[in-house]
Amino acid sequence: MTFTPDDMARLKRSIATCSGKSLHDRLQRVRIGIQQMELLAQKYQPLLGNDLAINDFETGLDGRMDCVDNSSNTTTYLSILRDIGELNEWTVSTPRVRNRLSLTAVHWTAVIIDKESGIPWSVDSWYRPNGHLPMVMPLQSWIEEKKGWEPPFKDLNPTPLFTHELCHTP
Repeated sequence: MTFTPDDMARLKRSIATCSGKSLHDRLQRVRIGIQQMELLAQKYQPLLGNDLAINDFETGLDGRMDCVDNSSNTTTYLSILRDIGELNEWTVSTPRVRNRLSLTAVHWTAVIIDKESGIPWSVDSWYRPNGHLPMVMPLQSWIEEKKGWEPPFKDLNPTPLFTHELCHTP
């Protein structure tokens, strides 16, 4: 699919909503970017709207994606965001897997690395429907199977009604 200049301009405006320099705001820009990329992709591939959270509610639907699909797509979206200059503080890495040998607990995530600290972060879009904000947490915590919706990561992964509510800067 090809995104238009108008698509990219809207994407950049959405990301700019969170303009602060804190780690929190930088992670929110990543989350907003992935959310907006998923919505853009769904605009051109409507079946992506059938990709609901965790695969429990979409059995048999065309467009359903597992965690491998989500981590691959998220990595592609992160690469696009990098290429248009929206991930200057991050390096896009390759997807990572946890519990590789488990038939029921294996799971994949996209990964970014904070250029300032060198810490890798999980960007996991599988836990939420297409077009929603992904979960973020340090990769090591993700490997340890911590939950993005529980403390201490709950504050990094809110689902507010308005994008500006994600940011710590006014």
